[in-house]
Amino acid sequence: MSTKSQNRLESQYAGINLEGQPHALSAWFVVLLRVMIGGMILFAGLGKYAIFSGEAFDAGGYLANVDAVSPASGLFALMAESGLFMEFVNVIVPLTQVLIGLALITGAFVRLAALGGAMQMALFYLGGWPAEWLAVFDSTLIYAVVFLAVAAFGAGRILGLDKHIEQIEIAGEPLIEKYPAAKYILG
Repeated sequence: MSTKSQNRLESQYAGINLEGQPHALSAWFVVLLRVMIGGMILFAGLGKYAIFSGEAFDAGGYLANVDAVSPASGLFALMAESGLFMEFVNVIVPLTQVLIGLALITGAFVRLAALGGAMQMALFYLGGWPAEWLAVFDSTLIYAVVFLAVAAFGAGRILGLDKHIEQIEIAGEPLIEKYPAAKYILG
């Protein structure tokens, strides 16, 4: 089996230079990572629907019982007190999880979906705040980092629909050239 790589990773941030050449199979693992994290959140979302789990999702108990040591405990308690807001949360959490999962699996609007996934994981992390330094290795925070990595790699351009969406012609120009800001939601 022959592998060929022309991949190169380079970055400069805060005066620190990073560079390297990933293995030729790295692109396949980026796709696998995108599909796996997409499947994880898709099935988490589906599991919140009564048709699949037998009972409807209710975030009220979770939000009302966030430990007081969490920096977000006051905000979460305030959210739990609003019946209208709880109805919104009970619909939006499973719906966005399903949409994020489908987007990542198909490779469409990957950066937008991955950012949404990272934001959800960050909120879930704050809700379960353990207030100890080992908490940086909490699985919820790790999932947030995986979502951000998928976005950073432009994983939707590798065996994903974003590669094709970016090339849709609008007034004779590829979408990504006509609307450069689209690179923040595609890729």
